[in-house]
Amino acid sequence: MSVKVAIIGSGNIGTDLLIKIKRLATGELETVALVGIDSASDGLARAKRLGIEAIATGVQGLIDHPRFEEIDIVFDATSAKAHEHNETVLRPYGKRLIDLTPAALGPYVVPSVNLDTHLDAPNINMVTCGGQATIPIVAAVSRVTPVHWAEIVASIASKSAGPGTRANIDEFTETTAAAIEQVGGAARGKAIIILNPAEPPMIMRDTVLALVGEDRRDEIVASVEAMVATVAAYVPGYRLKQQVQFTEVTEPMTTLTDHTGPLWKVAVFLEVKGAAHYLPDYAGNLDIMTSAALQAARAIATRKAQVPA
Repeated sequence: MSVKVAIIGSGNIGTDLLIKIKRLATGELETVALVGIDSASDGLARAKRLGIEAIATGVQGLIDHPRFEEIDIVFDATSAKAHEHNETVLRPYGKRLIDLTPAALGPYVVPSVNLDTHLDAPNINMVTCGGQATIPIVAAVSRVTPVHWAEIVASIASKSAGPGTRANIDEFTETTAAAIEQVGGAARGKAIIILNPAEPPMIMRDTVLALVGEDRRDEIVASVEAMVATVAAYVPGYRLKQQVQFTEVTEPMTTLTDHTGPLWKVAVFLEVKGAAHYLPDYAGNLDIMTSAALQAARAIATRKAQVPA
């Protein structure tokens, strides 16, 4: 029996997730409703065409819906501030929340790194698109040798960034940096996002820079390549853009790390091509975020099926 879900947020991310569930998770998940606040939004129009309930009165409209009791999982694809409100309103009803905003009210989840750890949490946070793309790489390096500093730069096409993404820029940097440390394992982390207005729109690119104290390049390369394959299993457009690079650091790095020994900089360059389920394939930021959320929901559904009623 399919696990019933609802999606709050009828913008780019929510609509892409709606289509993904319909195409990729039939039999596992059933979307009961897509929820928004703009009755004229393209997302709600698409939901109607797919035969899915389109609710234009926000989270309260979802609560008032006749099938609300059936819903086990609620995806929130709004904004960080809106999620704080939605979480408060939904908390008494015991729904499992998968948060696709940078609100980070629940534990950070990156499926390729720590999905199994938080399957029972009432509210899990999918970090950010940049976090989903880069934290697996930081984790891949840190499982070989301690990472004293990690910095990531996520570059996405301006056309792929809707109002919710633009409203979350500050939260993006804070949430991603914290997750680089807590999930990726870096002692210190920093995150930068760039909205690139280039025409034609650029495919999502991500750079990971890590400082390590051991020159274990063969093991690091093997770990990174294995991690890329793991992520690509649920995000097919995820790939290394070029070979992993290593540079011995000769100048002091005291502003970045307290480590006093030798340092090597590991540089990893990634590309995330979208599946074009909603926006064109340049929107890899949508694809990796919704694919990660879908992966989490599938795991929760599997866990639910294994637990006796």
